[in-house]
Amino acid sequence: MTTDRSAQLAQHFPALEDIPAEYRLAEQVHQRHSLVAGRLVEWNGPSKTVLSPVCTRDATGEPRQVEIGSYPVMGEAESDAALDAAVAAYANGRGQWPTMGVAARIACMQEFVRRMAQQRELIVNLIMWEIGKSLADSRKEFDRTVEYIQATIQALKDLDNASSRFEIAEGTIGQIRRTPLGVVLCMGPYNYPLNETFATLIPALLMGNTVVFKPPQYGTLLFHPLLEAFRSAFPAGVINTIYAPGALVVPRLLASGKVNVLALIGSSKVADHLKKQHPKSHRLRAILGLDAKNAAIILPDADIELTVKECLLGALSFNGQRCTALKMLIVHRSIADRFLQRFVEELDKLKIGMPWEGGVSITPLPGLHRTAYMTEALDDARAKGARIVNAGGGEFCQTLFHPAVVYPVAEGMKLYREEQFGPLVPVMPFDDIETALDYVITSDHGQQVSIFGSDPGQIGALVDPLVNQVCRVNINCQCQRGPDVFPFAGRKDSAEGTLSVADALRAFSIRSMVAAKQTEPSKKLLNAIVQDHQSSFINTGFIL
Repeated sequence: MTTDRSAQLAQHFPALEDIPAEYRLAEQVHQRHSLVAGRLVEWNGPSKTVLSPVCTRDATGEPRQVEIGSYPVMGEAESDAALDAAVAAYANGRGQWPTMGVAARIACMQEFVRRMAQQRELIVNLIMWEIGKSLADSRKEFDRTVEYIQATIQALKDLDNASSRFEIAEGTIGQIRRTPLGVVLCMGPYNYPLNETFATLIPALLMGNTVVFKPPQYGTLLFHPLLEAFRSAFPAGVINTIYAPGALVVPRLLASGKVNVLALIGSSKVADHLKKQHPKSHRLRAILGLDAKNAAIILPDADIELTVKECLLGALSFNGQRCTALKMLIVHRSIADRFLQRFVEELDKLKIGMPWEGGVSITPLPGLHRTAYMTEALDDARAKGARIVNAGGGEFCQTLFHPAVVYPVAEGMKLYREEQFGPLVPVMPFDDIETALDYVITSDHGQQVSIFGSDPGQIGALVDPLVNQVCRVNINCQCQRGPDVFPFAGRKDSAEGTLSVADALRAFSIRSMVAAKQTEPSKKLLNAIVQDHQSSFINTGFIL
């Protein structure tokens, strides 16, 4: 049944001719190539139609998702070919890329960035149309990604320069450097399809690994403009793409035993399943960004205005579709009513609309399955005693969902433990601080937490146990990833490995060393190797 509120939401969807020309896709993107072994291989098989989260209203006024293109639906043979190309390019560590000097690898990456920058407008538009991210945030994602690549390059220079000397201990001369691990299977998420994917892909490449890259299900087309940049900037086989259902090909890729590193931003259940597919799982390095259910603990002496501002951003930025989003607000009962009133008042000011609209905060979700899940979670909470606090909360039209504040959320409801990954804001009250601590301690997730309050003694006492449960405690601010130089990690089911500019370079490499006795013949030999540039590993060069 269509309600007045859902009818109002439908009015946010434009007629096709009402979309400003500068924000339209010039044409549909029908991708028909993959990159394998340095060649753009044409695909003539089946393809999957890509529907945008954005709907347009037809002559009858009915909103329908906009078709924006298609991409290949490949199979096992194509995934095998991509893997074989990466294995051949690595060549047991003897390939051109893993033996290339760091300065030369950096030069290739700089060439890629130069070519990537030329595609900015198209990629930003594709982010906006493919996943419904606001135009401002799509631009921010692209620009932040370029900044991340440059920061990673600088971090690699610093890392390599620190290794460009011999160390002498106990009569042994040694040079220690970081070396690649082998073939990396890289899979990124839909919510930050460019930035989060490149947070693993870029350091993996810079450290000398070769890559099989599977784009996310939502956010596939935006990589199409980068295929030629990858092909031109890197040696053949260094990066290879596969467009196939993950459930079909990814277990097979791992079962081959040829993948050395699994880089996945996704769910812990999927990660657990995939790691078990490798015939020698102890050989598989895993860098994983997984589920999170970050909580905000709001103490009775919290600054309500500051707390509401930070929690609103933390819970609903990009519709709550962030692993770092605040997904449970735990509020002291003495201020719960006042907090909820102010939170709802500020939520009501958020602009709902299409991604290209200025100042928009709430945009369409990736597909109808997401609005269906949000509705299911709300129905479950209401059936078990919670209520929707804000007017219109939970109403939806196609992919556009009005955020819902749900209170009081308690054990046994889906929203208590499940990561909603959308515009639902569960709120639970507490009387005893042990209740709030127990929520974090008993959670399967351990990424971050936020504390809001003003008593140094109480906050200090909370920090000490919480840092042993999560990897970042935020004081009077929302959970977030940045700055990128800070470590980004998680405990329990939330992550494996640490990502930051410097940490990621270490994650995709291992320390190796060359050693010799401290004798005159050894010194003479090592000097000759350095002076005549006989080795990429044994050198004392300094990269400016």
